[in-house]
Amino acid sequence: MAKKRRCGAGVATDALPDAGGLLECFRTAQRPLRLDDVLRVLHLPRRDKRELEARLRALADAGRLLRLRGGVWVAADAVRTVTGRYGVQRNGAAFVTPVEEKRSRSGNRAPESDIFIPPAQVGDAWHGDLVRVALLPGRRGKSPEGRVLEVLERGQTELAVHVVRPEGAFFFCKPADPRLTFSVLVSADGLPRRPGVGELLLVTPEERSASDVWRATARASFGREDDVAVQERLVKLNHQTPLEFPPRVLAEAAAFPTDPGPEEWRDREDLRALPFVTIDGASARDFDDAVHVERLSEGWLLRVAIADVTHYVRPGSALDREASERGNSWYFPASVEPMLPEALSNGLCSLKPDADRLVMWAEVAFDTAGTPGHARFGAGVIRSAARLTYDQVRRAILDRDAAARDAVMETPRGADVLSMLEEAERLARVLAQARADRGSLDFDLPEPEYIFDDAGRIQNIRRKERHFGHRLIEEFMIAVNEAVARFLEQKRLPFLYRAHPEPEAARLEGLFRTLASTSLAPALPARPRARDLRAVLREAHGGPQEFLIGRLALRTMPQARYQPENEGHFGLASACYCHFTSPIRRYADVIAHRALKRALGLDSGPIPTEHKLRMIADQLNRRERAAMDAEREMARRLGTLALRDRVGESFEGVISGVTDFGFFVELDAMPVEGMVRIADLGDDYFEYDQERQELIGVVSAVRYRLGQRVKTRLAEVNVGRLEITLALTELPPAGRRRGGFRPPAVRPRRRETRNSGRRPGGRRN
Repeated sequence: MAKKRRCGAGVATDALPDAGGLLECFRTAQRPLRLDDVLRVLHLPRRDKRELEARLRALADAGRLLRLRGGVWVAADAVRTVTGRYGVQRNGAAFVTPVEEKRSRSGNRAPESDIFIPPAQVGDAWHGDLVRVALLPGRRGKSPEGRVLEVLERGQTELAVHVVRPEGAFFFCKPADPRLTFSVLVSADGLPRRPGVGELLLVTPEERSASDVWRATARASFGREDDVAVQERLVKLNHQTPLEFPPRVLAEAAAFPTDPGPEEWRDREDLRALPFVTIDGASARDFDDAVHVERLSEGWLLRVAIADVTHYVRPGSALDREASERGNSWYFPASVEPMLPEALSNGLCSLKPDADRLVMWAEVAFDTAGTPGHARFGAGVIRSAARLTYDQVRRAILDRDAAARDAVMETPRGADVLSMLEEAERLARVLAQARADRGSLDFDLPEPEYIFDDAGRIQNIRRKERHFGHRLIEEFMIAVNEAVARFLEQKRLPFLYRAHPEPEAARLEGLFRTLASTSLAPALPARPRARDLRAVLREAHGGPQEFLIGRLALRTMPQARYQPENEGHFGLASACYCHFTSPIRRYADVIAHRALKRALGLDSGPIPTEHKLRMIADQLNRRERAAMDAEREMARRLGTLALRDRVGESFEGVISGVTDFGFFVELDAMPVEGMVRIADLGDDYFEYDQERQELIGVVSAVRYRLGQRVKTRLAEVNVGRLEITLALTELPPAGRRRGGFRPPAVRPRRRETRNSGRRPGGRRN
């Protein structure tokens, strides 16, 4: 009979214990063990060390043991686990956002911190997966560290991949989503023809054939990757963008009439005599807000009419559930995935000119200093007098262009509309000044404007012009959102605030340290406070670094979010704020409309409980972030497509970001960033000063800092990896040296980086 040895409560033979025996030893020990500890506890000879380690690694690969820093092992079920959504950031860093919640000391539930996942602890997780994570001892900065134990649910059951090359009967492919770093070996037998290199395929992953290779079967071909429609479809797939509406939702929308009848506004205030107008972009198709301004003896009366979406979208209906799930409309350069079916968003709820439409209206009095006075709210019916664009308002009111003014006069109520717009401009300027005086931050960053040819291919990207015509409507919407939030707060009704906390002190200090290396250094305070941000933005206004500094300041800000508690809105310097003015495209506004109806004694349906309201807020915050991520990815994709045929051309730009592997440059010619890598800066060593955001050449003493202007040449564009590689057109003399020199021994400020050719990993109010 084999001699037996004890291991705590367990028993082992002279042979190495099986998996169950090893796990029992860890559970009995009730503490982490090193490899030598396991040998000692099991009374095993040193010659068994290599085999024991192999068995421990096998258990770790199966997710039953965890190997911690320092070679310490622990049973996976002995550490705390969290369920969450695995996500990969643009720089390659991976985090898990918990879906479970804990209660704060105040009794309110607050989300767990995001959990950092080191590259070696990712397991089989893909971006978007629901995973179970073990929390490891220690923290990475402010984030706890974890290891993915298992994938509970794939975020994507189908993937878009681009064909790299044929591989025998298969095709070697790479995922089109740069956050997925594995390769895919695809069988295309089910396609009507063999795909070509560069073609985008929709595939179903099947099994993992190697550590970084999956097998898959092709289901369909999207087409060539230079097609903008293909790129949009790809981004929608990557971000789980909702597409077709379910039949029941479409049936509910189709059951409504094309226009409201008199019986629907019997108890509403008739505002059709007032010359309300809508002012939107030229390509807009859904008009959910209309404005009217009346001059008073001591100020103005602002009236804003908002489409009464909640008259049609009732709580618990298929329309309501679908709108809540979508959270918001998703906008793309050549298409939109609306929150509501077109019969409502572009039809019955759209405030088209010369059409009767049901609205919820707000009326707010302002004195000559822009201070709000008495406010009234109600349900009504309007008939928009004109559909105007921002550019029409600019030309007719700001530029006083005769032809533009004549065009307004030709509308059915042209004289009334023109005089009303002139008063609207005066009120908007007063409101803008009042907001500035109270400390509101204006991140007036230009949006990209995409130019397509007749075939739908991207031709150019330019900065969309912004002027006071845009600001006019924004000021009115902000003022009404505040008025509604104040009213609902006074009535103590549950609704969703739009909260925007102050930036954290550490992030604020980091921003001001970075700005100390720019031309703004003399204007910076010795001890930065959040309220100093406005002075910084004002100082940068109109200068060459305005957009860059605006973006840096914006990155310092926490993300605005929806929540049932009022924490104020730092960016707008508003003590009480909500979203009310866009119920066609934002579900949070639908919630505010229902609360307002309840406050006015109108039929609004059931009021959500606090728990339900918090669940809605969490859903809307997730969907908003997903839509913004999709928008950013689409911008990067179109940037690579716009530049792919311009390799070798020269571009000037501004350094917009500095890292230890190079620096990003935003081009003057278009709002697109490219990367200059340290590998392309010649034979020099570079110190990376993180605080000052600088790369400093040890030999050449050249400095590359944030905000610095540089001349570059487009070296390479990779659409699949969404990478734009730039090279400087001129290098300093020492930087052009090749081989033979040895840099002096230096002590790096933060990190010394050799030009190793290392590649990086792939707000709204």
